Amino acid sequence: MFWADELAERLEGPQVVNDSKTPSGTVHVGSLRGPVILDVIVRALRARDLPTTLLYGVDDLDPMDAQAMLTPDATERWMGAPLANVPDPAGDCHPSYARHFAALFIDTFAGLGILPDRYYWMSEIYQSGEVDPFIRTALDRAEVVRDIYRRVSRVERPDGWLPVHVICPTCGKVGTTLARDWDGETVAFECLPDLVTWASGCSTTGRIAPFGGAAKLPWNLDWAVQWSMFGVTVEPCGKDLATAGGSRDRSDAIAREVFDREPPLNFPYEFLNIGGRKMSSSKGRGAAAHEIAEVVPPEQLRLLMVRPRPNHAIEFDPDGTDAIPRLFDESDRIAAATAGREVKGELPTDHDRVFAASLVDPGADLPATAAAYRPAFAHLALLLQVPGVDLRARVEAEKGEPLTDLEGRILDERTAAARGWLDLYAPERARIVVQRDALPSAAAGLDADQRRALAALAEAATEAQAWDGESLQAAIFDAARVAALPAGRMFAALYLSFLGQPSGPRAGWLLASLPQDFVVDRLRAASSPDTLTP
Repeated sequence: MFWADELAERLEGPQVVNDSKTPSGTVHVGSLRGPVILDVIVRALRARDLPTTLLYGVDDLDPMDAQAMLTPDATERWMGAPLANVPDPAGDCHPSYARHFAALFIDTFAGLGILPDRYYWMSEIYQSGEVDPFIRTALDRAEVVRDIYRRVSRVERPDGWLPVHVICPTCGKVGTTLARDWDGETVAFECLPDLVTWASGCSTTGRIAPFGGAAKLPWNLDWAVQWSMFGVTVEPCGKDLATAGGSRDRSDAIAREVFDREPPLNFPYEFLNIGGRKMSSSKGRGAAAHEIAEVVPPEQLRLLMVRPRPNHAIEFDPDGTDAIPRLFDESDRIAAATAGREVKGELPTDHDRVFAASLVDPGADLPATAAAYRPAFAHLALLLQVPGVDLRARVEAEKGEPLTDLEGRILDERTAAARGWLDLYAPERARIVVQRDALPSAAAGLDADQRRALAALAEAATEAQAWDGESLQAAIFDAARVAALPAGRMFAALYLSFLGQPSGPRAGWLLASLPQDFVVDRLRAASSPDTLTP
């Protein structure tokens, strides 16, 4: 059973699904896994006719802290201040740093089909007074909170420590204050110069009523407050938060023992990795979510997140690799299998549900969408680099009939994606210049075995009934096998003959992007000893 269906089968009655994000800088594409997973869960719940609400929050009262300091987006002047009070660094009319970076991220949601029923901003929630009863409860039960930190996470808080961060009325910082002595209405506070290494307080002391946005709760309490305020029943979280004794365990205990409610169902998910390491905005690893969303269409970006089960890590490094073309290939295989066509390679047993979860519209006609003609991404990237090609006419010729409206939209979407990939992420070997005027001089070094294989391929190309990447790729392997030539040397011979260099894009698709008679003539020239004399 598909993982989201498994989860939905465990639940009954109305559900509230929640997620939130601290906008401490540019948000990498790995952070989209959570929202996509939540959306798929919501779809599965609604498919069971369970009334379901999807919430997404922005924790914008959190301070610009050590994590933010490591990003190029950070503003040193404002370290320690609430992100909601830090000016927009881009000066593009957002009211704050938090609004700027949150908008870049959540503006990608609608295009991905993620449509929360409500967005909330914690700065507004605190200012409205909604959190005040929870602040009072947390302060009244401060000893319970200290015990939870000690018992669950082995974190010691000093005697008198209070679970509240005052926003200093003098310097406006929240990350540098320490509160004590709750008298039922006010707390004493100090804004300390050396409380943290990443920000310096102004030494102000005094008493303040920590209500109406004058203070905020520590994040673990904040999280538990969201569950109580909104009646959250399901909230997945990243693996880093779900470790034993970690943030989720602390918040679960706080929900039960401080706010007297059962925490929501957890569903931990793994990371999106680059080179085996977690994508991290704070460490400068990972492409920005809004930039990737401009290149990778929604169907493929959703597939990236849902193809593995959530507890499996995802390896994705788009820069200078074939990761994006491979993602399209996987998307096409799953679509073809869902349409009932035979495909090569391993597929998930629930590939039809995976395909449905990758679609932006949960109400899409699944069989019709799966059956739509999808030109291979790598082939389009090649065709875009061939002068004078009428792309739509070429794709319709390869399909054998005019494209439907849906197929036309798919072509337009993939054409834009291929251009974006070539401009931003493609390795140099994917950028081609076919040497059309004459056989490249680099082909002079071909040996007899390579020439013999090229001659066999020329004959196969002459008789080819199908002129597409897959068919020609198979013909290349067949010619190499007949000539007893290793595949690597066969491909090198082709690249030297057409590009004048020993490597290049997928050879079958390269040949398919060129006129058949040109390919046959070039293969014959390259296979002839007379034309290869240095």
